[in-house]
Amino acid sequence: MINVLKSLFVWLCFIPAILNGGFRQHVLSEYMGNACAMALSGVLLSLFILLISCFLLPRVVKLSRKGCLIIGGLWMILTVVFEVVFSMSAGLSFSDMLVAYNPMTGNLWLLVVLTTFFAPLFVYKIRRIQQYGVY
Repeated sequence: MINVLKSLFVWLCFIPAILNGGFRQHVLSEYMGNACAMALSGVLLSLFILLISCFLLPRVVKLSRKGCLIIGGLWMILTVVFEVVFSMSAGLSFSDMLVAYNPMTGNLWLLVVLTTFFAPLFVYKIRRIQQYGVY
């Protein structure tokens, strides 16, 4: 349980990624259009989550497969709740929020949510390979 609580520190480090949305709106969209900017933004945010997880998670918690699945689930729930609250405070409707989960619109938010869930397990697997040469 302590590992799960400590992992919240790592998840809190994802919150500055909100700046990714501003970067997408004010920089990327200007140069590549909204659809490409939306996709690139999702990929960049996913990479950011993986990098932060790889760098911080092993320093904060003792990794186990089961623990990483629990942490990933918690992170995913927190991310979705944060996004819903943030979107509602910005005046978006629930149906507007659901559009973000459709990758056919060019929005890769679903990739971000899945990356958030699997990032701890990814870090666990990478560490196992580094330490033991096995999965």
